[in-house]
Amino acid sequence: MDSPAAANVFGTLGAVLWSLQLLPQIWKNWRRHETQSLSSTFFLSWAVAGVPLGVYNIADDFNIALQIQPKILIFLSLWTWFQCKYYGDKWSTRKIVASVIGIAIVLAGAEVGLVYALKLARERGHTWPSILMAIVAALLLAGGVLRHYLQMLKTRSDAGLSLKFATLDLSGDVASLLSVIFQKTLKIYGIVIYGSELAIWVGLIGLAIHYRRVSNGDFNKGPEVDAVVLGRGETRAGGRNEENQIV
Repeated sequence: MDSPAAANVFGTLGAVLWSLQLLPQIWKNWRRHETQSLSSTFFLSWAVAGVPLGVYNIADDFNIALQIQPKILIFLSLWTWFQCKYYGDKWSTRKIVASVIGIAIVLAGAEVGLVYALKLARERGHTWPSILMAIVAALLLAGGVLRHYLQMLKTRSDAGLSLKFATLDLSGDVASLLSVIFQKTLKIYGIVIYGSELAIWVGLIGLAIHYRRVSNGDFNKGPEVDAVVLGRGETRAGGRNEENQIV
């Protein structure tokens, strides 16, 4: 579909939703001064994933909103990583700031260099570098999310996943996917990136809801069973007391 206006609207919406998914977490971390349930590796992987995603979106001439979106992801992911190291691992502020600046410089340099390399390759008729960037971006984004599956399957619970967080991410993927579809030229690998991320979040939310229902079902059954057992115990105890009194 060739609708630049719609592509920009959905791209902007996707960028906003991707921002909203992490801002509440950042605020929560700051208010509680702890990140015990968060993985710093998860957020660092998202920051790294922003590089190939940004490179692909720029080199393939996506709309401005989708070009900016990965930068927002990198910034907020590094911010959350900062909090994980500060509150969780008790790193000093100086050490974290130096690390974040170093990581940011490396990521920025890598993106600039790769964008130039991909555009040069395209001018020479090579498309495989763009395809490679799309695949790497999809794998890194998916890898960060798939750890939730492992935790859920291991603990047979929702592993503390916030459905609000997941829904915001899913909504951002939907908006970004629509933005790609409304581009002047349909980019199949762009659909693969956002589509695979969307599919993973749909499955993750479904699994979380399933385990919550199972957990709630067990919880609801628990008091009834306890009441029955307790009632029988009291009856038997009462009977023994009566027998003792008779004797």
